[in-house]
Amino acid sequence: MKALCWHGKKDVRCETVADPRIEEPRDAIVKVTSCAICGSDLHLFDGFMPGMREGDILGHEFMGEVVEVGPGNKKLEVGDRVVVPFTICCGECDQCRRGNWSVCERSNRNKSLAEKVFGHTTAGLFGYTHLTGGYPGGQAEYVRVPYADVAPVKVPAGLTDEQVLFLGDILPTGWQAAVQCEIEPTDTVAVWGAGPVGQFAVRSALMLGARQVVAIDRLPDRLSMAAACGALTINFEEESVLERLAELTGGKGPEKCIDAVGLEAHVPRSLDSLYDRAKQALMWESDRAHVLREMIYACRPAGILSIPGVYGGVVDKIPFGAVMNKGLTIRTGQTHVNRWAEDLLRRIEEEQIDPSFVVTHTVALEDGPQMYETFRDKHDGCIKVVLKPGVSSRATFDERPRP
Repeated sequence: MKALCWHGKKDVRCETVADPRIEEPRDAIVKVTSCAICGSDLHLFDGFMPGMREGDILGHEFMGEVVEVGPGNKKLEVGDRVVVPFTICCGECDQCRRGNWSVCERSNRNKSLAEKVFGHTTAGLFGYTHLTGGYPGGQAEYVRVPYADVAPVKVPAGLTDEQVLFLGDILPTGWQAAVQCEIEPTDTVAVWGAGPVGQFAVRSALMLGARQVVAIDRLPDRLSMAAACGALTINFEEESVLERLAELTGGKGPEKCIDAVGLEAHVPRSLDSLYDRAKQALMWESDRAHVLREMIYACRPAGILSIPGVYGGVVDKIPFGAVMNKGLTIRTGQTHVNRWAEDLLRRIEEEQIDPSFVVTHTVALEDGPQMYETFRDKHDGCIKVVLKPGVSSRATFDERPRP
């Protein structure tokens, strides 16, 4: 089969690899009909996440048709159309029983490595580092899905791939980020980063009843997409984020702040920015923490910081005294996809939200390596890329209207 494989920093290749096979009784094999490039994949592409090995198959946002089922799997049948959450969960451990799917205690087959880095194991993840199990990912024609009687979400007839694909990651990630904020009708919610997760966090905050939502970014295409649903916007290259947020909140600051950026924050040249880039280059810190610092200073006392943005290691110069003295609450974590998937699928069916709005580029799987660069560099107004396995790179796709 064809798959996108990691061969080092900025080196992704479309290669022929062995087809997956059933290895455990609860497995399923899924023929991928659509997959996507996620911002988290860029952390691998840019070499910021440890634990990658040459030839690893990338991708954790995918869906398709079940073509083979293990003898112990009573949930799925051949022919079922499913979205596969990026977190692999057993459904039986203490954390799964509590609904904390992203910290499943069994699915990470490299538990000892994860424990050394994080203190405790996390769940296994598709197409990510060997810290999270080293499972082959979904940017491929076929995928083996372990514990496939637990996480996969069956797709009702009548919904397109683009409407439901993002149930596997970025839609519930944006939703969880907003839910963690405990939004009240009087709240201002500020969202740093208007990429795909930020777009869903903005819409989720509005759906949950925030008085006003502010999207912070530097790219006009992203800001206009956020504004299309009623968000206010701040271009951080044109005005001070802290000053504008103070103006919008009567000097008090937003009650709730969401970091939808993570470890590769882009900021205007400043001492803060130069400090992070210098320490990262010298390997004295792994993650650029500008957004975290700015949120801490911006947030109103007794507010909540919600962090869906991915961080992989060590950050520096975090003003934790401000966190403590302002009484801020911090909530973060990989997404518990199955905690939210059923409700979000209902909202899609009821047309409360159509997640396909975020798609700007649809290409064949074999064009994926070039699209990694386009997505990373934000060329051609690129916000979200969908890849189609089994389709020729010469195929043309209908252009979606862009907000």
